Amino acid sequence: MANSKARLTAGKRWVVKIGSALLTNDGKGLDLARIQQWTEQIAALKQQGVEIVLVSSGAVAAGMSRLGWQERPNSMELLQAAAAVGQTKLVQTYENSFARHDIHTAQILLTHEDLSDRKRYLNARNTLSALLELPVIPIVNENDTVATDEIRFGDNDTLGALVTNLVEADALILLTDQDGLYDADPRSNPDAELITQAIATDPELVAVAGDGGKLGRGGMATKVRAAQLAARSGAITVIVGGRIDNVLGRLRAGEQVGTHLSPELEPIAARKQWLAGQLQTKGEITLDDGAVNALVKQGKSLLAVGVKNIAGRFQRGECVAVLDQQGKILARGLVNYDVDDAFKIMGKPTAEIDTILGYLNEPELIHRDNLVLI
Repeated sequence: MANSKARLTAGKRWVVKIGSALLTNDGKGLDLARIQQWTEQIAALKQQGVEIVLVSSGAVAAGMSRLGWQERPNSMELLQAAAAVGQTKLVQTYENSFARHDIHTAQILLTHEDLSDRKRYLNARNTLSALLELPVIPIVNENDTVATDEIRFGDNDTLGALVTNLVEADALILLTDQDGLYDADPRSNPDAELITQAIATDPELVAVAGDGGKLGRGGMATKVRAAQLAARSGAITVIVGGRIDNVLGRLRAGEQVGTHLSPELEPIAARKQWLAGQLQTKGEITLDDGAVNALVKQGKSLLAVGVKNIAGRFQRGECVAVLDQQGKILARGLVNYDVDDAFKIMGKPTAEIDTILGYLNEPELIHRDNLVLI
């Protein structure tokens, strides 16, 4: 628990998710005053050196409000139309609010499919990594205007967890209209008590979680499942009331607000378990002794210059096994080049890649962040 708390007080990267009920003040249109408060808190965190990815719901709900609809439609076409109408207003509102703090915003629209496809996963990861180094807040939302099953069955709590895995964030903060997760529904049970701390994978948590409201698709059940997903990369999840005064600053200061759901494993072990255990390898890359030393003993990324042989058929973003010259598997990782291009740059220094291929996708064949030792 103490190590998890440090990811809030000292962690360098957070994913913050804001739900529809909060953003639209329970369906009354975008709550501009609240949005300004959240952007002020996020700007203050960024000033402290915390990298923030904002996962924002609200496109469908904002569209409903602009169109004067009181009830969420069941028609897929109308849901997508509402999302299209609402998304422009949502992003414009964030842009205007963050501009007061000299921070730009970047819109990232994703579907769950984008994060299950290895090539698109790497593209999204690389884009977000680049944005986080700039005076920019990436704003991620589900691409409801093109999604089908996702818009009906998906939720941005899960998307927030997947983004947490994607960028290896220290914490996932789920801002909701409740103060946290209770042991019973506080709306119907006045004796319900707030669960302040728990292990994210505790099976009893799902049993006490409720359903979402008329605007959101989430509810506490999806937030618990999101915490379990975020835990696989070692992130702590906090379910907390978004209307609590200076809630993000108070979490950063170490105050116990909301429900803190901690991972069972440390980040390195959690990511290794996920990457090494869930991905099937599409090929093999054999290294020379120098590259083996750099990889195993120095914790470096894998460069093409240290590659002696390549086997298999793989595309950019797919998982490959990394071997020494005796055939021992040293690591698994997501490769940055297709097999044909990898063959062309095998054994070549990074400075020659652009000349050989006509482009430089990434300076590394496998970046250290996407590689785990076995």
